[in-house]
Amino acid sequence: MTHSPLRSSASTSPKSISSGPELFRSGSLVSAREPHQARIGVFDSGVGGLTVLRELYRQLPQESILYFADTARLPYGTRSRAEIVQFVREILTWMAQQQVKMVIMACNTSAALALDVVRAEFDLPVIDLILPGAKAAAQEGDRVGVIATPATAASNAYRQAVQEVKPTAEVWQVGCPEFVPLIEHNRIHDPYTLEIAKEYLQPLLEQEIDTLIYGCTHYPHLAPVLRKILPRSVKLVDPAKHVVAAAAQELDLMGLRNLHAPLPTRFGVSGNSEQFAQLSIQWLGCTPLVETVQLPTVSPQPLSVEDSAAC
Repeated sequence: MTHSPLRSSASTSPKSISSGPELFRSGSLVSAREPHQARIGVFDSGVGGLTVLRELYRQLPQESILYFADTARLPYGTRSRAEIVQFVREILTWMAQQQVKMVIMACNTSAALALDVVRAEFDLPVIDLILPGAKAAAQEGDRVGVIATPATAASNAYRQAVQEVKPTAEVWQVGCPEFVPLIEHNRIHDPYTLEIAKEYLQPLLEQEIDTLIYGCTHYPHLAPVLRKILPRSVKLVDPAKHVVAAAAQELDLMGLRNLHAPLPTRFGVSGNSEQFAQLSIQWLGCTPLVETVQLPTVSPQPLSVEDSAAC
């Protein structure tokens, strides 16, 4: 089945509301007559989540998808936890307004810093990349390297997840602050990108890792660069492949698999829609129609003492 990445021409302008989590407190997951036909929401700070979108097309071609990129506020990897939590609240509130049946966090930084908070606030299935990616890495090797944004690396989310699955595994994490901006500016094949990649990978090579996790959905776009540096024996783990498999299992458990032809994928961004569309061509194979979205106003909520302590 061919899955067109073009959305329908009809679009709605989300209205500002004071708070997000209450949207699903009514107990109704989706108000549509046939909930299984609702879209799966996918979000990232930019084009990184397109790696997850491609996997959705491969593994769940019958599903309709809503993709949102928070390009006005990228990169997420250098933001504070409070900022990330607020951003995710706003995105999930908007996606709830669009009546999605599930959300995939195609952003490791969001998952590392905001997952537990928003799962407690929204009565909506939210699937993250970290646990599926960690399980896959634990099966592949014993000396695991993680390249991620500074925020994800500092959270120790991948180390904890891998060692929960495999306590004997050793895990090393490296924050890579320049990768996302380089990818978003289409500088993957720039000589500078190769040099900075060598710098980031050196500590992991010194530890003789046997497995490397892409701890950011942007990073699979760098595979041609990373393969020039890594020994052939090092296995690359792309959590995008495994999070889609986890999403498929969740859909089956909820009885929400779509049995009809999918709708065209709908794309939304908070920043420049034309810039996102042009950058996406090389990964989608066509130019997507992209709408600019004004996210709803969501009243900030202070993090609990426990959540703040986790920062």
